[in-house]
Amino acid sequence: MTRAGSPRVEGYAAMAAAGLVAALALRRPELAAIALPFGLLLVLGLRWTPSPNVVVELAVGAERTLERVPVDAELLLRANAPIDRLEIALDLPDGIEAEEGAATQAVRLSGELERAIPLRLRADRWGVYELGRIEVRAWDLFRMVVWQRRSSAAHVLRAYPSSKAVSAIVSAVETQAFTGSEVSRAKGDGIEYADIREYMPGDRVRSINWRATARRGALVVNERHPERSTDVVLLLDSYADVRGDGFSTLDEAARVASTLAQRFLERRDRVGLVTLGGVLRWLQPGLGVTQRYRLLETLIETGIEPTYTWRDLGVIPSRVLPAKALVLALTPLVDQRFVAALVDLRARGFDLVVVELDPMEAVKPGSGEIGMLAHRIWLLEREANRALLERLGVGVARWGPGLSLDGALEEVGAYRRHAKLARG
Repeated sequence: MTRAGSPRVEGYAAMAAAGLVAALALRRPELAAIALPFGLLLVLGLRWTPSPNVVVELAVGAERTLERVPVDAELLLRANAPIDRLEIALDLPDGIEAEEGAATQAVRLSGELERAIPLRLRADRWGVYELGRIEVRAWDLFRMVVWQRRSSAAHVLRAYPSSKAVSAIVSAVETQAFTGSEVSRAKGDGIEYADIREYMPGDRVRSINWRATARRGALVVNERHPERSTDVVLLLDSYADVRGDGFSTLDEAARVASTLAQRFLERRDRVGLVTLGGVLRWLQPGLGVTQRYRLLETLIETGIEPTYTWRDLGVIPSRVLPAKALVLALTPLVDQRFVAALVDLRARGFDLVVVELDPMEAVKPGSGEIGMLAHRIWLLEREANRALLERLGVGVARWGPGLSLDGALEEVGAYRRHAKLARG
């Protein structure tokens, strides 16, 4: 909320001051006589002009939204007396734009002492934004006095990452003991057919395969694969952010993480999050809508914090990285500390999948022979990191601008199936 504060004189004050300065400098008393009427008007204006007592509030229609989705808002104006000119400037933070209505307004309050100015605000990027910093100027009728005041932020708008179109996701090698939508490799009560075996005391009658029983002359029952849930941990690389040409690896990683979290939660899987970088954040795997909002809240707080620390995954609690969990890492593969963490995870026996956010569109070769050579060395380092992970049996899906996320996930899924058959 903003109230017009102390008055500040303008116009006539400048004229009176200019006349007095000129009279003193030129030693011409007639110039002071010319400035005298302006000074008189100024004194009368200050004496008889009442304070407008203006109240300006910003009302935002929602506390949460998606990036690039507009939110309705209003500037609410109230005054105790008519105001000839009222200037309102809403200071919008970087990343927020006024889609409809101007953030700077000039209005007159005469008959109606209350007014609502509609706005539509849009967040161009996910994040947490503070809104409500307003500067107000109220002018009197003769433009002699101006009341001015600024207010601090009063609202917090949380813009969540938008989701991408994806129909298939990576399946975990191991499932948990809880009921879910993923077909387990183990045998038990379920829907998917697994095998047949001889009847044993205690087997259900409905599981008897009567056709196989007729052929073999002995009771035979069907075995099935049960539907179980999986534990999924999204591992986000926040050591570095490669930006350029409207592309950011960190921004895209957050959007992909939001998409995959939603898809896994829809399958009743438990999903957790770890952001590894200058600031280490984690969220224990969980289920349901509440967990989705927790994941989004953690994602929008993720940023690049410069650090020279070589973090060890040993500082992460074991409940955040449970046994048999599918760890899905999102990284541009440009920081050796994150690559070392991936190698450590694989050495501990975790089921690991890497979605490589290809930064090639954002990184262009430098000019000259040295710039070209540095670019080639950088490419070779990334190829070496990718080859190291693939030698360890880690599926790497390459995704970037113009590529389908579905295609990248299907490619890594095919790699994992081929690797499984090769091991068998």
